[in-house]
Amino acid sequence: MGGCFSDVKGGQAAVGGGQQSAGNSVTESSGGGQNDAVDFYFRSHGLEGLFTQVELSLSASKLLDRDITSKSDPMVVVYIKKNGVLQEIGRTEVILNNLNPQWIQKVSVAFHFETVQPLIFRVYDIDTKYCNVPVKTIKLNDQDFLGEASCVLSEIITKQSRSLTLCLKDRDGGSRNLGGSLTVRAEETIASRSIVEIVLRCSHLDNKDVFSKSDPFLRISRVVETGGSIPICKTEVVKDNLNPVWRTLCLSMQKFGDKDNPLVIECFDFNSNGSHELIGKLQKSMGDLEKLYREKSGANFVIPSSHGGYEKVLKGQLFVDHFVEKTQFSFIDYISSGFQLNFMVAVDFTASNGNPYSPESLHYIDRSGRLNSYQQAIMEVGEVIQFYDTDRRFPAWGFGARTRDGNISHCFNLSTNPTEPEVEGVEGIMRAYANALRNVSLAGPTLFGQVINKAAEIAAHSLFANINKYFVLLIITDGVLTDLQETMEALVRASDLPLSILIVGVGGADFKQMEVLDADNGHRLESCTGRVATRDIVQFVSMREVHRGAISLVGALLEELPEQFLSYMRNRDIKPTTTTPLHLAQPYASFAPQDI
Repeated sequence: MGGCFSDVKGGQAAVGGGQQSAGNSVTESSGGGQNDAVDFYFRSHGLEGLFTQVELSLSASKLLDRDITSKSDPMVVVYIKKNGVLQEIGRTEVILNNLNPQWIQKVSVAFHFETVQPLIFRVYDIDTKYCNVPVKTIKLNDQDFLGEASCVLSEIITKQSRSLTLCLKDRDGGSRNLGGSLTVRAEETIASRSIVEIVLRCSHLDNKDVFSKSDPFLRISRVVETGGSIPICKTEVVKDNLNPVWRTLCLSMQKFGDKDNPLVIECFDFNSNGSHELIGKLQKSMGDLEKLYREKSGANFVIPSSHGGYEKVLKGQLFVDHFVEKTQFSFIDYISSGFQLNFMVAVDFTASNGNPYSPESLHYIDRSGRLNSYQQAIMEVGEVIQFYDTDRRFPAWGFGARTRDGNISHCFNLSTNPTEPEVEGVEGIMRAYANALRNVSLAGPTLFGQVINKAAEIAAHSLFANINKYFVLLIITDGVLTDLQETMEALVRASDLPLSILIVGVGGADFKQMEVLDADNGHRLESCTGRVATRDIVQFVSMREVHRGAISLVGALLEELPEQFLSYMRNRDIKPTTTTPLHLAQPYASFAPQDI
């Protein structure tokens, strides 16, 4: 896009072979599909069995070429229309310099047989500056539009081939054909805890370059019963190497089918213009790859004959250096075995919210019962999270207010008890919030550091008490942070604890700082001493987007929570048992509460 060559790094990244996500699928982005936290809540309230989870595979042909010196770099964004409003449910990866792309990243959607579910597919040519960033951060308004297609989900499901080819047209249902087509294939998601970790390498590959060595990568596709194959992952590119070793692939059984299902493994020489040259291919099942590992033997690549005759057997071989089958537990496995989510709330009482007694204030409590943004966030998020907490006693704090003692506090209890932060249920939070508005004066500035440290202290205590708990702090704010660096320091320290932080921005402030804290740009937070956060523990949502109908508050805010929960458990090899072994608390001695 933009008349320049595509960013090479973007096309060299691995796709589809990462760690298993919360919903038991292998993803690199947190696109559409079910959210285990929300899904489990609704199913436990009588909605079980009303839908089937399906994955959409996407490919296109003869796309428009928007670039001058190269080909388009296409990506698909998938929407579902609910009550006349489009809701984004997923994005593919960006494929460089390709007018006939076959995307690896799948988009997950819940199929409700009793409901008409209109789907909208929009194809974009992605600007080079976005080709090496997480796709969820790509600003669509900055991209060239290549076409739109639409159908009803049941149209795909009811096809014998489970696939449908659609012409790309103008945006918003226009009738003018823009050229090119999009093919959508649907497959039912089969939940599986079984995964395979595998390390692949090659030796003596044919050199396809003249002045250097090939830059090889592997693409693995699963052969399907109806014919053809569906790509399930590709490795990263190893530059200038005829004997490459790739990083560990982590593939769930739902990706490769079963151990006897044929897999097509193709080795390509990467070219920045998108015309990757085939070095060789072979067909093996996962069971065959396991046998190669056990026997320490290799499999020769072949190259199809250009005349349709016999395949030529090549000197280059594929080896399996590591093969381990594992059980990957899901979010629901942990919750059903006794792990709990403990809900905590921190509310912004700074003066920028406006006089609480004025209808223009963000803190104004309408006597008609209409909820302000603070109340809406507490109710909607709290209703889901409280379901996972047996005692339903929640710490609730305020910050940025002048309390009754005349001092400005950046972490005070919303309850009337100065020594007890917990209140009873979501209703108790709502009452304590309304009561606090009558008993404090709005002040400032906006500081997050103290409430994050307080939440981290509670999370650290749970480690030493050997309790199966994970903590979720909801911060609702209207302002720009005054203590950005201090907040980042607190988040880096807290990233080693069983804690996630949800931030809701209310009002019209500039929330760019919150997007930095969210770290969805792929860069983890870093302290002033250079320590990098162990994991991303923050998710930010702006109420502006919720009020515009663009997103669901609960869906967007809890989008990453199951994966954050699982990353903590898996990094520490904590399994879903009713009692956490005592030794698991020992590595956290440096996080004693007094050190937080």
